[in-house]
Amino acid sequence: MLNEQELVKACQKNDRKAQTAFYNLYKSKLMGVCRRYTRTPDEAEDIYQEAFVKIFNNIHTLENPKAVAAWVRKTVIHTAINYYHANLKFQQNTDYENIVLSNDDYPNLLANLSSEDLLKLINQLPDGYRMVFNLYIIDGYNHAEIGELLGVSENTSKSQLSRAKELLRKQLKQMGIVSYERN
Repeated sequence: MLNEQELVKACQKNDRKAQTAFYNLYKSKLMGVCRRYTRTPDEAEDIYQEAFVKIFNNIHTLENPKAVAAWVRKTVIHTAINYYHANLKFQQNTDYENIVLSNDDYPNLLANLSSEDLLKLINQLPDGYRMVFNLYIIDGYNHAEIGELLGVSENTSKSQLSRAKELLRKQLKQMGIVSYERN
């Protein structure tokens, strides 16, 4: 069994067995990332496969095999964002005039949910809100980076995050998980 760096070097030489091992090595780690950005498991699988086509087409450009994990994760996230952009025209328009912005302590609220329940809640968010929520809360991007990735302003990113949090707060309240009030 090859270690991760050896797999990268073998993949750079187009070794099919190494490519299969590399693909499978990351599948369990990154399918969850793909699922957060999609509505269905089939879409997540499509994104994962598309990301790995890009990865294998560009792995020869990876100069530092030790940085492979971050590079692969970034490629998967960018592939998910590109998928979102390509399917933007199919999004539903929803009226959000009644949404109230909030600054609740979401990490404490969300800690009470299983990862599967959290994924279900996140997947119920409108696509733009879901993308910003994932990028900011889960993947650690800042609003300027999100704006650049999604082609929106920094303020739009902030607004969508606030609205996503408010929708999640309403969903949590319906589930009987209520936030505490800050003084």
